[in-house]
Amino acid sequence: MNTLDNPHGLHIEVAGEGAPLVLLHGWAMHGGVFAPLVERLRAQRTLYLVDLPGHGLSRDSTLPLAIAPVVDALVDLLPPAPWLGWSLGGLFALHAAALHPDRVPALVMLCASPRFVRGNDWSHGMSPEVFRDFATGLRSDYRGTLDRFIALEAFGSDDARGELRALRAEVFARGEPAGHVLADGLGLLETVDLRARLSTLAVPSLWMSGRRDRLVDPRAMQAAAAQAPEAVAQTIDHAGHAPFLTHADAVAARLHEFLIAP
Repeated sequence: MNTLDNPHGLHIEVAGEGAPLVLLHGWAMHGGVFAPLVERLRAQRTLYLVDLPGHGLSRDSTLPLAIAPVVDALVDLLPPAPWLGWSLGGLFALHAAALHPDRVPALVMLCASPRFVRGNDWSHGMSPEVFRDFATGLRSDYRGTLDRFIALEAFGSDDARGELRALRAEVFARGEPAGHVLADGLGLLETVDLRARLSTLAVPSLWMSGRRDRLVDPRAMQAAAAQAPEAVAQTIDHAGHAPFLTHADAVAARLHEFLIAP
C-alpha cells in the first residue's frame, strides 16, 4: 500500500487499482478495519482508506474531529470518487456528498444514519443517555468503555464472537485513539442531524444495513433512504453493525452492483 502525503497529518492509505472509492471508518477504529473488504475490491477499485483525525495513524493530525473541516480537507486531497461511510464515518460521507456532488458522485451509507439518536420526530435512534454514559466512562475506564462499545457493535450478528475478536484486534492495532477525540466523536454521534440534507441529495445513494444491528436500526436507514432521491436501501440478513467483517462477500457484491449501475 502507498500513503497519500498531506499537510494535515491525515493517514490515507491507497490500495488496489481501477476506479477510486473512499472508505471512512467508525468511532474508535481506523482504515485497517476494512481489510476484508479491501481484499475483495482491490482488483477492481483504487481504495482510499482514511484514518480520521485522532484515530489510528492520524492520531497527531492537526485537524479537529469535526464534520466540516475534515470534509473540506478530504475533498481537496482526494480524487473525485464515491464515498463509503461506516457508522460515524457516514456523517462525513453524507455531508460531503450533499455539499460536493461534483467530487462525491455516489454515496454508500454502511450501518450509518443521518441522525444517530432518537428524538420527538425520529424514533429509530439510540438513546442520547447511552452516548453520555460512554462519554462519562471514557474518563473513568477508558479501555473498559471501548470494549463495551465494541461489544454492542458485535451483538446480534450470527458470528458475534468472530466479529468481536476482529474488532478488539483492530481497535489498538495502530495505537490508542486519543481520548479527547473519542469524546468528540461521541459528541458528533449524539448531536449531528443531517436529515435536512436528504431531500436535496443530488447523487445516487446506497443505504446498507445489518438486520441484527443493535447500534443503527435498519428502520432508521430505510426511513432516511425514503427521503433521498435515487436512494436504494438494502439489508443484509444475520449481519450486525460491521457486516464487512462477517459478510464481506455480500457487502462487496452489493457495492459492485451499485457502483457499476448506469
